Amino acid sequence: MSDIKEIKNELTKLRKKIRKYSKQYYDENASDISDYDFDLLMQRLKAIEAEYPELITKNSPTQKVGGTAQREVGVLVTHDVPMLSLQDVFSEDEIRTFVTGVLSHFPSAEFVVEEKIDGLSLALRYENGALVRAITRGDGVVQGEDVTLNARAISDVVETLHDSVPYFEVRGEVYMERAAFAEVNERQELLGLKPFANPRNCAAGTLRQLDARVTKERKLSMFVFNLQRAEGHSFTSHTDAYDFMRAQGIKIIANYNVCHTADEVWNAIMAIGARRGDLPYDIDGAVVKVNDFAQRAELGTTAKAPRWAIAYKYPPEEKETILRNIELSVGRTGRITPTAVFDPVQLCGTRVERATLHNQDYIDSLDVRIGDTILVYKSGEIIPRVKAVIKEKRPKNIPPFVIGDQCPVCGSHAVRETDTADMKCQNPACPAQVENHILNFVSRNAMDIKGFGESAIIALTHAGYLHDIADIYSLHLHRDELISSGLIGREKSVDNRLAAINESKANTPDRLLTGLGISGIGRAA
Repeated sequence: MSDIKEIKNELTKLRKKIRKYSKQYYDENASDISDYDFDLLMQRLKAIEAEYPELITKNSPTQKVGGTAQREVGVLVTHDVPMLSLQDVFSEDEIRTFVTGVLSHFPSAEFVVEEKIDGLSLALRYENGALVRAITRGDGVVQGEDVTLNARAISDVVETLHDSVPYFEVRGEVYMERAAFAEVNERQELLGLKPFANPRNCAAGTLRQLDARVTKERKLSMFVFNLQRAEGHSFTSHTDAYDFMRAQGIKIIANYNVCHTADEVWNAIMAIGARRGDLPYDIDGAVVKVNDFAQRAELGTTAKAPRWAIAYKYPPEEKETILRNIELSVGRTGRITPTAVFDPVQLCGTRVERATLHNQDYIDSLDVRIGDTILVYKSGEIIPRVKAVIKEKRPKNIPPFVIGDQCPVCGSHAVRETDTADMKCQNPACPAQVENHILNFVSRNAMDIKGFGESAIIALTHAGYLHDIADIYSLHLHRDELISSGLIGREKSVDNRLAAINESKANTPDRLLTGLGISGIGRAA
């Protein structure tokens, strides 16, 4: 009895954790843990429930599709076809079991192997060839949110099909390419806003906010990966539907493979994994689908997932390296941020040699010290993180790292703010704060003063022309000096910049307020 009691206690704790993290992922576009750690929790829950099926409950996370429809975001729409999630697997044996199981029923079955893009699921409905509705997954079964206006702002979303099909519904994944994500986070930092953790969170948050202009500005992308339902045109297979979609101008998922054996399926999965670092977007796995629609219908679905498809999740790539330094930088608000600088390693196809250490609490929790051997990985396949310290490889007598109470830029007093983990420089005239404050002021979302990038602002600040944002509007007094020095270019370049400053005086008050960088007053407010 005591064993059963312990199992029940573990089940309760697991389900509570999974519901919490699932809510963060699907509804709040954030997460306190990595996808890999979440998958481990779910694997453990499935293993216990498989051993003790009598303890499975209707509301267990294994029996439900993640996510709820958010009433405050948009109008709720009923799903014509459920937008179910896929069963995740993590080993070659599980893939082979799935393939051989299907082949035992359908010896001539074909399998389509595709990239599993890490984004936000979206259904597109067309009536008589025209896009009429775009719907998020929501609860996956009953209803999702109407995000049609935002979907129309995505360049990959086709609004009119070439053929006037009476009804045509497809499902795809909205995502952000890495370059677009980097642009958004650069803008967030310039505005003094919290950067997004990964492209998936950014794409989900963008699609579900209320201003379609922001959606267009952030350059979301979309692949279509499934036919949900069609009227007026019949299809026999997944690839048959893909051929039709391609002819309609719909952007389908790239680089799929048609396979016939377990060996072919596994080789296709490994091939996708080998090139994932070279892709311009993030993937977190590969999907294996039965190609034939009649076979899919016979295989059917569970309450949560189709029996005709499965998702293989790649393990996160990790590398050991040596921490050579911890650099300290100062932002617009005076916050001091530590950054790990380590021997370069290749992760997901890119060279990585720096990763944020966030704050002193994070450094202390890892007990990371200069000279340590550290384990580095990419969170969400793009953001470098320090996962752990290999303490058995630590050199003798290396001291703990402490940020200290002096600003690394101006030497002024730095203090830890009450109820936060942040150390902040207390000197408002600190050059780093001034530079970042001015960069925020001239940025596109604020006063949008052309020609004043980071290098120009730093040059003008270091030369003593800029001490605060008001000095921008006195630069015309130094025109001849600026031209002769070549600090920001010659005559034409200087005059163009001065003209841009003068034009900015006609900006609306909301741009000025955004540029002033008042705490809590961003562009939206």
